[in-house]
Amino acid sequence: MTQPRTNDEPAPGPADELGRARKAPAKLGRKRDHTRDPEILEAALAVLAETGYDGMTIDMVAARAKAGKATLYRRWPSKAELVLDAVACLKKVDTDPARLPDTGSLRGDLVAMVKPHSIEDGERKLQIMAGLMSMLNSSPELVDMATAAIVDPRVAVNRIFLRRAMERGEIPADCDVETLALVTPSMAAFRVLVLKKPVDRDFLLSLIDGVLLPAVGLGAASVQAV
Repeated sequence: MTQPRTNDEPAPGPADELGRARKAPAKLGRKRDHTRDPEILEAALAVLAETGYDGMTIDMVAARAKAGKATLYRRWPSKAELVLDAVACLKKVDTDPARLPDTGSLRGDLVAMVKPHSIEDGERKLQIMAGLMSMLNSSPELVDMATAAIVDPRVAVNRIFLRRAMERGEIPADCDVETLALVTPSMAAFRVLVLKKPVDRDFLLSLIDGVLLPAVGLGAASVQAV
């Protein structure tokens, strides 16, 4: 029998909710319909960008997506889980292998990933990241899950770019692709998740030109203004 929580015990936080939700056994019954997940996740990103994490509510997302609040809670038991899934979905779209640039050079490919589709798109992504940072400020125990959502997709993209460069003979064939692929995403994540600072275009270009390219033997002579 579950023991009642005493006054001295802390109330469960977002990470506790996430843990229970992930560990709970699946209930038998009608299979859930996930066809509306993309619309709901896009609505979550829109609300997060507009209101920030503290101002965001499940009700707001449900209204924006024209979905029932109960539907959202069955799929995402907490606001934190909804935000993490939404950010992960955003990263998957940005890093879809079928849509990756192929400029013919390592730097060109890397820089092409930095360019937003528009100024508004760039600002929106900064607002979303600011919302994510606010969530992590209040729930630092979620850093590992946020890292997986932010870092892993970009590491996979860097592997593709580095292997292309090796096949072209642009960089040495014995480069440590696994380690090099981690460099820029890990440094960007450290800036966001630990230093609580935004990652902008200038910072990302400094990582490309000052860290990654020198690490593969491409110095200043290979850098062109973009």
